[in-house]
Amino acid sequence: MKKIINGKVYDTETAQEVGAWDNNLSYRDVCWCSETLYRKKTGEYFLHGKGGPASRYAAVGTNSWVSGERIMPLTYKEATEWAEKHLDGEEYEQIFGKVAEDETRKTAAYSLSVTAIEVLRRMAQAQGRPASEILDELILANK
Repeated sequence: MKKIINGKVYDTETAQEVGAWDNNLSYRDVCWCSETLYRKKTGEYFLHGKGGPASRYAAVGTNSWVSGERIMPLTYKEATEWAEKHLDGEEYEQIFGKVAEDETRKTAAYSLSVTAIEVLRRMAQAQGRPASEILDELILANK
């Protein structure tokens, strides 16, 4: 499926599938639902969801609700929240890097360019370390 949203292209054929979930219902069940998390080459995430006439992906037919599908762009935070809810720990860390269990850490939100986020994600994956650890190292090296 290909969709243009806010002037950006979201295409399931060219993006990398990084995670998937379904509600384990038969395709014939009106409530069936499946979602796939994708990462674009730019590092942006989006969700492609499909579902039956009684799912959140339902579409309006001629005289009734019918099965439908939708693409939804996600922020990095929304993608990690989706993955926490729908994937196991191994799958999560394969996508977003290892998660540290250090209680001396504090969470802070900063805005980075899409390119910087993708470079950081690749570094974390290649080094098998959390992205936050790499950022700590880079920042503290310049103090």
